Amino acid sequence: MSEQRELVSPTELHPTPGFSHVTVAPPGRTIYVAGQAALAPDFSIIGGDDLREQTVAAMRNLEIALASVGAGLEHVVRRTVFTTRPTEHAVITDGIEEVQGSSEHPAQSIVGVTGLAVPGMLVEIEVTAVVP
Repeated sequence: MSEQRELVSPTELHPTPGFSHVTVAPPGRTIYVAGQAALAPDFSIIGGDDLREQTVAAMRNLEIALASVGAGLEHVVRRTVFTTRPTEHAVITDGIEEVQGSSEHPAQSIVGVTGLAVPGMLVEIEVTAVVP
């Protein structure tokens, strides 16, 4: 187990492309980050109609939110992805991995939705992190 978290995917369960079945977090300070999307400070959408680019922008916004409280993506123990395109999970995973710089993923759910808060948003990502 790393100092930050332990990622577990039992071999008895299906393979986990882009997530882990279980994350074990060490004791520490728990941080809950509200859903972040590909929104600039003026509420314009970053990435247009490109799901990958919107995912990258949402992840960069998550980095900013986490950094504001002394945490980073390596502290994330749970991730929920809300998207209007749930079957394009490989595209979402690719965008996430670009920003986090690794293919290690915490426990995750992808939830298909009919729409998000701002017209044109394709993805919103919320996380829970634990800082030892």
